[in-house]
Amino acid sequence: MRSVTYSMSVSLDGYIVGPDGGFDWTTPDKDVFRFWIDEIREVGVHLLGRRLYETMLYWETADRNPSLDDDELEWAALWNPLPKVVFSTTLTEVQGNARLASGSLAEEIERLRAEPGEDDIAIGGATLASEAAAMGLIDEYRAMVHPVLVGGGIPFFPQHERRVDLELVETRTFSSRVVYLRYRVAR
Repeated sequence: MRSVTYSMSVSLDGYIVGPDGGFDWTTPDKDVFRFWIDEIREVGVHLLGRRLYETMLYWETADRNPSLDDDELEWAALWNPLPKVVFSTTLTEVQGNARLASGSLAEEIERLRAEPGEDDIAIGGATLASEAAAMGLIDEYRAMVHPVLVGGGIPFFPQHERRVDLELVETRTFSSRVVYLRYRVAR
């Protein structure tokens, strides 16, 4: 069965964006960006909330930018054809290889898990991940922890009063002092 993964950059104090909505501290160095490229190769479909979808729209036309380096062009070449499902109550249409969700998050994940294939179902965005976590639908949490305390904002982890035991699967430290932590939900 396909795994559901939640993977994002996070501050050491647990936020994906700061109190001002900024996330400039997540700009990856070359090694971290290469890691993200390798990770996206394992994704078969990406589920996004509206805010992350709108942030990632940049990549729909980024390959036309002559200033992009080879890694950025490779990312765009992988990201653009990747199927995406956007969860939004305000959008009426989406661009690129994306579609608006037709069912609830649980229904979409159930349908996607039933499809053949082994590639991951990735969830992007803390709000969407919080909903999936509350229903016990996330199989792995993958945090790219940045050495910064932002003091508030949108938390990486859902704020539900529910215990979830995790098993450490992988760690990696980058020269930029960023640490990757990959945990599987213990079931």
